[in-house]
Amino acid sequence: MPVIKSMPTTRALALAALRKICEQGKKPKGMIEELSGSLDKRERSFLMELVYGVLRYRDTLDWALHGFLRKPLGLSQDTRNNLRLAAYQILFMRVQDWAAVNEAVELEKPKGRPEVVNGVLRSLLRKPATERINLTPMERKGAVPYIALVTSHPSWLIKRWVKRFGEKGARELAEANNRIPPLTLRANTLRSTREQLLERLSAMGITGEPTPCSPEGIRLTGFPVIKELSSLRDSFIVQDEAAQLITYLLEPRPGERILDACASPGGKTTHIAQMMEDRGEILALEIDEARMPQLKENVSNLNMNSITLLHRDFRELSKSREYSFDKIMLDAPCSALGVIRRNPDIKYRRTPEDLKEFMKKQLTMLRAAAKMVKPGGSIVYSVCSTEPEEGEEVVKEFLKDSDDFYIIDTTLPFLKGFMKEGLFRTYPHIHDMDGFFGVKLCKKD
Repeated sequence: MPVIKSMPTTRALALAALRKICEQGKKPKGMIEELSGSLDKRERSFLMELVYGVLRYRDTLDWALHGFLRKPLGLSQDTRNNLRLAAYQILFMRVQDWAAVNEAVELEKPKGRPEVVNGVLRSLLRKPATERINLTPMERKGAVPYIALVTSHPSWLIKRWVKRFGEKGARELAEANNRIPPLTLRANTLRSTREQLLERLSAMGITGEPTPCSPEGIRLTGFPVIKELSSLRDSFIVQDEAAQLITYLLEPRPGERILDACASPGGKTTHIAQMMEDRGEILALEIDEARMPQLKENVSNLNMNSITLLHRDFRELSKSREYSFDKIMLDAPCSALGVIRRNPDIKYRRTPEDLKEFMKKQLTMLRAAAKMVKPGGSIVYSVCSTEPEEGEEVVKEFLKDSDDFYIIDTTLPFLKGFMKEGLFRTYPHIHDMDGFFGVKLCKKD
């Protein structure tokens, strides 16, 4: 008789997802989509909670476990993640203790250290519930190490935020990064109004509400699987409200020639086409070949005809006089520290040195874009980062040797609350949006 392979448990899938995220740099959202195909809604939600929970509170979990481990660094990555998964269920979820322990031990049996996992978790359970995460020793060391540990953020990042926002603001930002972000859509108003899309979603049993600032955004109440909305795929795209607002800085108009220099995944590209009524010319470039399929899919889904897609580095085009544009969207590659709540593993990957390297690359890209915009035209430079090196400081350096450019403020009333001296900023803890920086730079006639 053929051997029937049993389906992996949800906890086993969570362990597999963490392995690929930690070892291969995969994104949590992508791994959950890849691994949850056979799961029902309840189990998919459980998988999401496990993976994101461990990533959000990795350092806090390690702190709770460290007293029971003689040589934690001697354990494999899988065993450490298995312990974190079980500890997260014990410390942060309403999962029965025995289930968390037994499943962790079973997962460890084929190739791991089941006796270590069993002993560590049972030692954790012997402690009173109120003492399982004892942060008092770290609290005595000061605000930075305490906030870093309780929110599981790197100390260097918390130190910067304390300096900029104070202890209260730094903790609020870190805590906001650990909350589940809303799922936000942007209505494709070339197909239907926002109100019509809300009605169609409601008929499918999905509730949502208009976003408070973006005129085209919808914030969903729950977290439906996007594949379930395939019948509406020409009517919306998933896009955070802050990212939607960035395109309004550009103010694209019908008939213009516009470059989206770093286009994938296509949220801003398609928004530009939408605001242009799909009339004009948009050249959307993407340097990363692996990101092209998603860009093509999003443009195709929304049936945009004014967009030309190319797999190419826009800086190559800047060397030719053939390419000049009325407006340019430069949503530059960055540290992504403004989207930690969506990709919590980012906070463990970044270093202060990364910010300096990103700044150099961003400045080079902005200078290249400046060669491609027509006199009287404009560039919107944006990054999904909370850090000034990638925002304000890039613009300051650019303007030092680009006296033919100047910052232009917005006249749109719904953007005013995010602007200061012509610079756009959003923060998760203040606006419940991703952390974005944006600026509109106009080239003199």
